Amino acid sequence: MKKRLAILGSTGSIGTQTLDIVRAHKDRYEVYCLVANTSVELLAVQAREFAPAAVCIADETRYEDLKTALADTDIKVWAGADAIADIVTAAEIDIVVAAMVGYAGLRPTIAAIRSGKTIALANKETLVVAGELIERLTIENKAAVLPVDSEHSAIFQSLAGEDINSVEKIILTASGGPFLHHSREQLQQVTAAQALRHPNWEMGAKITIDSATMMNKGFEVIEAKWLFGVRYDQIEVIVHPQSIIHSAVQYKDGAVKAQLGTPDMHLPIQYALSYPERLESKAERLDLNKIASLTFLKPDTERFPCLRLAYEAISRGGNVPCTLNAANEIANLAFREGRCGFMQIPEIIEQTMAKTTYIGKPTYEDYVKTDTEARRIAKNFIQ
Repeated sequence: MKKRLAILGSTGSIGTQTLDIVRAHKDRYEVYCLVANTSVELLAVQAREFAPAAVCIADETRYEDLKTALADTDIKVWAGADAIADIVTAAEIDIVVAAMVGYAGLRPTIAAIRSGKTIALANKETLVVAGELIERLTIENKAAVLPVDSEHSAIFQSLAGEDINSVEKIILTASGGPFLHHSREQLQQVTAAQALRHPNWEMGAKITIDSATMMNKGFEVIEAKWLFGVRYDQIEVIVHPQSIIHSAVQYKDGAVKAQLGTPDMHLPIQYALSYPERLESKAERLDLNKIASLTFLKPDTERFPCLRLAYEAISRGGNVPCTLNAANEIANLAFREGRCGFMQIPEIIEQTMAKTTYIGKPTYEDYVKTDTEARRIAKNFIQ
């Protein structure tokens, strides 16, 4: 039988590539629901092609536009955060592709986990904000969370058939982004337009800026801790500019297993959907003969303090990673809009972490309150 998908963030980078996989494997997958933030026009085009039972737009002000665009179809049209959290619980859904950007993805992912769905997780902020809660809910509801991020998919593949207790450390690779060799003085002057030109990957604006600051890699450290059940000090970040080795696992006997491939998200998305099978793909093959060299560098947390702040947040635990994420979302957007400088991003985050109320054992309601408080504090540091 075909697996039925709910795709949260269908108009974004991960969402559109997920639909590529559905097109390529129509015998295996069908779309039950599509969810977008504000992109009504593209969502309507997708809905006409894939004929889902329902579509949902997060921005409630765009509801009438979407309803009008699909008025001649039988597709149900919904809007708002409540509707998204409700629709992912539908009995017809087998897999929820959680690809909404940022904190907004937390609530529907929790709802899907509580319904026992399989989660193809591309929204790393879900585990950054509430990793402990997600871990508990996944166990309680017998849900599966499968990684979509290329790095975590690489780790997942490298762990196949192994005992997690034999892991010595996880090696997360980072491209280094567009500013890998910039000095601190140069970083003071960089623009959002420059930061959005990633050397290897095509991603959405928010995650591309996070890659430039290395906050994205910090988030991946936190995500790896919860996905694979290791300590944060067992996770090492290595800068690998070629983005050929997507990540690796070192075992206690000294062996290192890694997953290699071209910088293409179709493979990790497809693996999350088809696991434990591997399906055919037309993706570009890795040709080792054409690779001149593979280089590795230690990350510089003086020039890229966001990585240090992420380690600090997970070491302190509680609601601190939630604060980290909220402050980053505010600072990231401010930089994209020209309201703060590149090197102000970690300053805003660090100051917000120092001032936000600490909660050692947060509930879901505590995460919501922390997110609100941290955003308010972060905004006060932006002129």
